Amino acid sequence: MMRLPESILTLAILSGLASVPAHAADACDALAAKVIRETGASLAGRAGPFAVFRAEDAERMSLDCRAPARITVASRDREPSQAYFILVGRAARAVAGADPAAAEVLALNLHQASLLADAPRRGGFGKALMLCETGPRADALRDDLTVCRIAPRPGRSRSRHVG
Repeated sequence: MMRLPESILTLAILSGLASVPAHAADACDALAAKVIRETGASLAGRAGPFAVFRAEDAERMSLDCRAPARITVASRDREPSQAYFILVGRAARAVAGADPAAAEVLALNLHQASLLADAPRRGGFGKALMLCETGPRADALRDDLTVCRIAPRPGRSRSRHVG
């Protein structure tokens, strides 16, 4: 009889563990669907906590659903078209709930500051934090000359910081 409670306890623990990844996958699926709705991109692939999208105005767009969720939007152009920055703004709305026009302006400002400083620049506006960088890279995004990453800002703040 002692085996039955142990088996039930083991079963309860294992089913609880199995539901965690399923819940995380559901949350990532929901966020990926939101990115698609907000940006007009299409899903190119999904594995674990990652999703990759095809977007007309970016060479690469990927979502990392691990907390805090963040999205990377990359272009092969050192000075991308306005459409790239509009896409960044829409991605910021999808991931962080940020105002897309304000996020677009922030991305443009960070991009320009990065060009001038030849270094990545960070900033935030409303609900979003952003890092934009330009120039040659040595990582997996080495072919992309402009990269902006967006994540939700922890807590609420209305401050804006560029630099």
